[in-house]
Amino acid sequence: VLSLELNKDRDVERIHGSGINTLDIEPVEGRYMLSGGSDGVIVLYDLENLSRKPSYTCKALFSVGRSHPDVHKFSVETVQWYPHDTGMFTSSSFDKTLKIWDTNTLQPADIFHFEGTVYSHHMSPVATKHCLIAVGTKSPKVQLCDLKSGSSSHILQGHRQEVLAVSWSPRHEYILATGSADGRVKLWDVRRASGCLSTLDQHNGEKSKSSSEAANTAHNGRVNGLCYTNDGLHLLTIGTDDRMRLWNSSTGENTLVNYGKVCNESRKGLKFAISCGCNPEFAFVPYGSTIAVYTVFTGELITMLRGHYSTVNCCVFQPHFQELYSGSKDCNILAWIPAPREAVPDDISEKSLPQQHLNPAYEDAWSSSDDEG
Repeated sequence: VLSLELNKDRDVERIHGSGINTLDIEPVEGRYMLSGGSDGVIVLYDLENLSRKPSYTCKALFSVGRSHPDVHKFSVETVQWYPHDTGMFTSSSFDKTLKIWDTNTLQPADIFHFEGTVYSHHMSPVATKHCLIAVGTKSPKVQLCDLKSGSSSHILQGHRQEVLAVSWSPRHEYILATGSADGRVKLWDVRRASGCLSTLDQHNGEKSKSSSEAANTAHNGRVNGLCYTNDGLHLLTIGTDDRMRLWNSSTGENTLVNYGKVCNESRKGLKFAISCGCNPEFAFVPYGSTIAVYTVFTGELITMLRGHYSTVNCCVFQPHFQELYSGSKDCNILAWIPAPREAVPDDISEKSLPQQHLNPAYEDAWSSSDDEG
């Protein structure tokens, strides 16, 4: 991840004629990627290099284009694969619908209608006992749509403004996190009647006496992005107060990691990603026309990935090959691939390598007690 660079040998076929808002790579093989555009178009790509040539283009297998009878009328804000197989995917849009697609026929198997714009939806990556899709809309009520019954029966009440981001815990199948324009992040247990477990508080309960605000807020602005770490133990949130915060998801405590100023002018949901399978973990955050890479637990800004010509809206991490894909208002999807490393001959031990080769994020900060006398 520390050597990610824009890959000159890999292109993603350019299909979208307008900005790209959302990307998702299926978790089964890590081979197929969906993208959703601000003109309602959805494209499915094959990321695998079938030609086996060093440079290749990831081909679009098919798309739900403007002429498709079931195309979304307005901007597609979220696409997601069904977590357990590639036969189904979901999309939600500013046209107030959530569509469940059959991948093979490209026909909607089901359509859910809402009263307001849909900003975000998410299916649990780990659920075995329920098939609920959480949906964040212009309404402050979080909607839960049941894939089994085809109805949106369940509602979670507590936010005061529109819900811009929703994310199920990858650790507990009934736990859901939601972020709203009211500055709040709420954790819910969808089995409970009241639903809400906690409202995250950036001050950890230690409010200054002068503050008259009684209610807990996670950000002093709209909360428009949420992402759990892969073990589900921490939750990363982003807000229009130009802050990113890391929370202990079981205690709800703000860990107070300082990421500095994380510029965020998005009026809607922002899709960022956390790495998987590397240590330390990294967050990839759209930052204007670049992508900022932070270490999740120390808050260090490692690098800025530059290559897009316009605002980056989303990025997605491919853990099998430690690759990153990003989508932008410039209509391009870029592939960021780790630079091939030069092989170190076996007879040289790591100790004798000059230390500057070690990225500071990997440096060992432990001191053994011997050194301290």
